[in-house]
Amino acid sequence: MNIEPGFNSDIIFQGKTYHVQTEDWGDEKGFVVTRVFQSGTVVVSVKTHYLSLENQSPVSGRKAVQWGMREQHQKVLDQLVSGTLAHTSLK
Repeated sequence: MNIEPGFNSDIIFQGKTYHVQTEDWGDEKGFVVTRVFQSGTVVVSVKTHYLSLENQSPVSGRKAVQWGMREQHQKVLDQLVSGTLAHTSLK
């Protein structure tokens, strides 16, 4: 199975450029993490445990992790461009 190591996107919101990075921290740690960077500084971090992803996913195992990574990345992007991603640095 071809597993993607992560996702990266650059978004301009209110004149500032943000880099959004989602990665799988691996089976040992068991988390998917999405970070939003602005000027090299992490301004938002979202961390979700594998079990939570599997509970939400329509698939199981590694496919659930991959599904969760895509979902989490897209959700953070959507929240960022809609202005609903909560963090004072984004205002």
